[in-house]
Amino acid sequence: MPNYTIYHNASCSKSREALALLEEHGIKPKVVHYLKDPMTERQLEMLIMKLGVKAEDLLRKKEPLFKKKFANYRFNEHEWVRVMHENPQLIERPIVGEGT
Repeated sequence: MPNYTIYHNASCSKSREALALLEEHGIKPKVVHYLKDPMTERQLEMLIMKLGVKAEDLLRKKEPLFKKKFANYRFNEHEWVRVMHENPQLIERPIVGEGT
């Protein structure tokens, strides 16, 4: 069986539901509590590459912090990664991947 990782926020209902669904199917993923143990910029870049998305696609654009501080900016990939590294609550969740 493949190894799975879930980037998890226990306060988020969708993240809790995703973790429960995995466990119901006998999958015991590696759980990364990214708010308690933030990813490095490099780890974020590698995750984004594995997912095949743009950094901006992983942003929670409805979050008040995003609206207040970042909504009017057009950053490049690395700048968005830095924003997520410095403000991990802006990372969309959950993120589940095989071998991530």
